[in-house]
Amino acid sequence: MTSESVQASNRLDLLGRFRVVLVRTEIAGNIGSTARVLANFGIRDWCLVAPRADPTADEAMMFAARAQAMLTSVRHCEQLAEAVADCLVVCGTTARSAGLIASTSLALPWEIMPHLVLAAPSGKVALVFGPETDGLSNADLSLCHHILHIPTDNGYPALNLSHSVAVCLYELRRTLLASDTGGQPRHDLADFASQERMFEHLREALTELHFLWKPDADRLMYAIRYLLGRAGLTHQEVQILHGLARQILWRCRRDREEPPPKSRQGNWA
Repeated sequence: MTSESVQASNRLDLLGRFRVVLVRTEIAGNIGSTARVLANFGIRDWCLVAPRADPTADEAMMFAARAQAMLTSVRHCEQLAEAVADCLVVCGTTARSAGLIASTSLALPWEIMPHLVLAAPSGKVALVFGPETDGLSNADLSLCHHILHIPTDNGYPALNLSHSVAVCLYELRRTLLASDTGGQPRHDLADFASQERMFEHLREALTELHFLWKPDADRLMYAIRYLLGRAGLTHQEVQILHGLARQILWRCRRDREEPPPKSRQGNWA
């Protein structure tokens, strides 16, 4: 092998850090077609979240072509948070350009893939795709650090699920082949599950402070999640935010003449 071939092979090794997650998929044929696309682009890690279609149905097997083994190896989860719990970065996809619960900048595939590739040496990265009828919900998107939008014609913007996966994985593979992935991985990045505990704690504190208050609570919390999520939080930074939440809760409760609570680090960290 030439040195260029060796370098390309080393870059493509990072495909093992990527996970494709299909949420509430409705059509068995789309699960099968997606399995074929994953095999085409060298992705082996994938998960179905609360699927509405059977991945072992004849239709799925037929559309998988020679990638039927992918259908028997797929992992199943009931919740999106469970499917991405060990991931450092989660990127959701949407065909919507309006109706999100916060004003969110939608990244194009070629804009976001370099960021995902840079994160991959440090740990798992998830690409999340929603159901065929209505895509990822606002609740789903609120769990994502980045939101990707494939630019299509306004007259018919919705892509077939497997086609969306193919576009994203093509762009991912192209980015990997063109990238310099020689940087050192960051082992201090907080995983999704750690961040979720922090966001739950922070939401409790900001609600107590009345910064989060109906009817804008969800919209504001989503904006906070999106802001902090894009920062690539380390374990130390997550602990700092836990400390901020504890202090807000203590001050609010003290102002109501309640005794300050004991440190909750053990419960939240």
